[in-house]
Amino acid sequence: MPDDLHFRTLSQLARGLRDGDFSSVELTRHYLDRIDSVDPELNAFRVVTPDLALSAAEAADKLRSGGQVHGPLHGLPYVAKDLYDVAGLPTTAGANVLEGNLAVRDSTTVRRLREAGMVLLGKTNTVQFAYGGVGVNHDHGMPKNPWHETPHVPGGSSSGTGVAVAAGLAPMGLGTDTGGSVRIPASLCGISGLKTTVGRVSRAGVYPLSWTLDSVGPLARSVEDTARVYEVLSGYDADDDSTLGHMPDQVMHVLDGDIRGMRVAFAETAFWDDADPEVVALVRKTGDIFAALGAQVSTVPFEPAGGALALNPGGLIIAAEAYTLNRDLVDNHFDALDPAVANRVIKGHDVAAADYLGNLRKWDGLRAGAVEAMRDIDVLLCPATMYPAHAEAEVDADPDRYSHFNLAYLRNTSIGNILGLCGLSIPCGFTEKGLPAGLMIYARPFDETAALRVGHAFQQATDWHLHTPNLDWMPVG
Repeated sequence: MPDDLHFRTLSQLARGLRDGDFSSVELTRHYLDRIDSVDPELNAFRVVTPDLALSAAEAADKLRSGGQVHGPLHGLPYVAKDLYDVAGLPTTAGANVLEGNLAVRDSTTVRRLREAGMVLLGKTNTVQFAYGGVGVNHDHGMPKNPWHETPHVPGGSSSGTGVAVAAGLAPMGLGTDTGGSVRIPASLCGISGLKTTVGRVSRAGVYPLSWTLDSVGPLARSVEDTARVYEVLSGYDADDDSTLGHMPDQVMHVLDGDIRGMRVAFAETAFWDDADPEVVALVRKTGDIFAALGAQVSTVPFEPAGGALALNPGGLIIAAEAYTLNRDLVDNHFDALDPAVANRVIKGHDVAAADYLGNLRKWDGLRAGAVEAMRDIDVLLCPATMYPAHAEAEVDADPDRYSHFNLAYLRNTSIGNILGLCGLSIPCGFTEKGLPAGLMIYARPFDETAALRVGHAFQQATDWHLHTPNLDWMPVG
């Protein structure tokens, strides 16, 4: 098997399967061996499922040999964040107290990927209840960002998925995004991550944090890969009424379209305040690439961004909904929970109904204003995160430092959730310390196609997404 197989994209791996370079079983064994070698140091996985994976791979190979290929994802491995129900496995949501929470059936997303012929390698670690942008979990341990020998934060809450994809433990993984939990780990780990519009992809069977803001999305090595998975996942599901009326989104046939003439604008104001100068410079430089591709590049004073921050005091909406959903655990098992999370969830207890409902009504107006502000723009550009990854010892030194970094990493991403936008984080360069920086591409609600087209065009013209971490420093790998 090629030495770099684990760092190939889904599209490259699919070609190898199609050409007979390797079987799904051989590919699955390769990833399982890679996990066995590398993950003891990185801690990306909550549970690895070799028997289930090999059984699914054998079934995929048998179907292929009989000419029954279920699509371009057939026989390819992936991982799922430990919020996704997988029949027979516990869904712990990053909490020891949920170790006995066995799923009786697959989540809709896992089922759709299984029907597409994909092979689940296991479930990845997450911030407890998916409530945090840093990636720290004091119950299950923090997945280690593979780009630095010293433990650096991976971004949360889809921390394990981000690390698994970046380190070549899986070519794709499922994440969730309520305030940035797909895009933050994508940014800090140097991969591509798509935050879908609420209603595009079913959340049925996914442990909830906020019914208003929760969304599902893939993290992968390339925009093309995220688009291919998104196309399979999108569409109506009777078990999630937010998807009512939404047909599957067909994006692959236009992904390679010319972006000449598309209107690309740097969103000014709040996104850039206090951002790391290296990150700012790398993101600004992307304008030259888009101009060379023929896009109309400009800047706009995107005022709804500031409004979103002003109308989200202390994460009021998420706190109220997170407490409601986890009330029994917080009220009866508070001391058994991760204090970094429990102390935030408990604040939802004191949110007055008038404040909660009043904020939601104001959000409606703000979202309408954001769509209007983007009337003459196809996509907005800004830093995905205002900082690159910082050392765990610095971020988690004390509760105040944790709170500072958590809010900082969530700032640019949470704006998109509040405004109801879809968003894509892609790598756009590296700092002097060799840490990835992420470019955010925001598009109007339900216009994932625009974000994916622009992101794919950027990756066709650059090679940042092809860079991989050097793990020679690892004692095992």
